[in-house]
Amino acid sequence: MAVDPLQAEALHLGPVRHAFFTREGGVSGGIYGSLNTGLGSADARDAVLENRARACRHLGAAAEALATPHQVHSADAFAVRDVWAPGKGPRGDALVTDRPGIVIGVGTADCGPVLFADPQAGVIGAAHAGWKGALTGVLEATLSAMEALGARRERIIAVLGPTISAASYEVGAEFAARFCDQAPENQRFFQPATRQGHAMFDLPAYIRQRLVAAGTGTVADLGICTYREEAKFFSYRRATHRGETDYGRLLSAITLV
Repeated sequence: MAVDPLQAEALHLGPVRHAFFTREGGVSGGIYGSLNTGLGSADARDAVLENRARACRHLGAAAEALATPHQVHSADAFAVRDVWAPGKGPRGDALVTDRPGIVIGVGTADCGPVLFADPQAGVIGAAHAGWKGALTGVLEATLSAMEALGARRERIIAVLGPTISAASYEVGAEFAARFCDQAPENQRFFQPATRQGHAMFDLPAYIRQRLVAAGTGTVADLGICTYREEAKFFSYRRATHRGETDYGRLLSAITLV
């Protein structure tokens, strides 16, 4: 099966190529089948590198053009001027660049992958927005890092790719309290769960709200749940519920040509 990623109409822009890759079209087997691009997984490294190379070829780039960070659920964003070796990226959760030919990307398996572009300035970004990163400001850090390269916030287009949906994201009371302690109005992102003392968290809506509140020019959402669509997407939560020892990672990537 060939690589067949998702794309967003909002990012069909002159100098920009992007892709929200699914789990289809790779060489990994078992629980990693088949396009696992996560260097932090226990999958065979050669398979992961081949999968990353296939993703790059789809974007018209060489494997050596791909830069991904060492993700730690932080609010740190970095500008990319030169590509590092696989697995040697900075500890952080967002990358930006104004260098044509560099592919920047993030890996996810339920967290929110957000791709950014200001085509007029020729600046792009990619952020890994899990609940912790979103809460502590990774999206705003990405916008600021893009502005430092000449982008203008009101021109930036941001698209949220496949992410776990509220219907599949049950959390405890202490989790919800973190958000509501920061801002009481965050209560609207939580709905009662069937289990006493639990709630269903709408991470996609929270990410969209943070982007809008930060002044992002255009905010779009593919509206696809990673947990529910097993054939297409890896899911950390689904793997955990099944007692699996590991899980694959989905690559979301963007480049300037």
